Amino acid sequence: MKYIFFVISITYILLPNIIFANDFKILEEKVKFYKSLYKVDCLNEKITDNFGNGFDQLYGTRNMKTILYGIAYRGGANNFYHKSTKRDNHNPLPEDGLNNLCQNGFSEAIYLYSTNFKSSQKIFINNNDTLNYIQNSGNDRGNLRKIFQKIKSIIDNPNEGPIYLHCWNGWHQSGYVSAAILMQFCGLNNEQAYKYWADNADGVNKGFDNVRNQIQNFKVFDDIQITKETSELICPCMKK
Repeated sequence: MKYIFFVISITYILLPNIIFANDFKILEEKVKFYKSLYKVDCLNEKITDNFGNGFDQLYGTRNMKTILYGIAYRGGANNFYHKSTKRDNHNPLPEDGLNNLCQNGFSEAIYLYSTNFKSSQKIFINNNDTLNYIQNSGNDRGNLRKIFQKIKSIIDNPNEGPIYLHCWNGWHQSGYVSAAILMQFCGLNNEQAYKYWADNADGVNKGFDNVRNQIQNFKVFDDIQITKETSELICPCMKK
């Protein structure tokens, strides 16, 4: 996957004094690449479906959707419906899912629960691509901040691959963290963010008062900001 950013690497090596002038153009090309690859435009559109089908190169994921074009994606782990290595739903990503993310240029996958995480391999390498698999629930402000800082780093350094944030089904915890990301980087207000969470839980959105409270009480980090131009480039439409 690194071949798609070959020009980026040359630019950084030969023209260090104009890196910042070129960053936005590089980001534009990266966004264009991932939009073309996954062929989705809006937040509610699935790249892989509830059974893990749809985009074969990302088999092992489930209910995968865009959060920020070329920067951050959300979803679940395809365990219960997996065609060859079926296991309990309460597990991290299967190995083929992690390998496929790596082959798609992703730099990091974040498991938003902790159950059975110790059993998973943590580093995946494909040619020049490396994917790190970490655990972070995003449930408190400190952990959310770490996720936001990673996203800001990817925005500021377009040669770095996207991240995949996942729970078990791709509905609740990944939806909550995604809602917070959209408030931080795309300007959604708390009510819009909660509606986004509820609309993207495949109808399993009754109860979950803790999620409603977390989203409605969220406040953006004033020191983690992007420009309006960048936001307009990476933020998908709400619904088609």
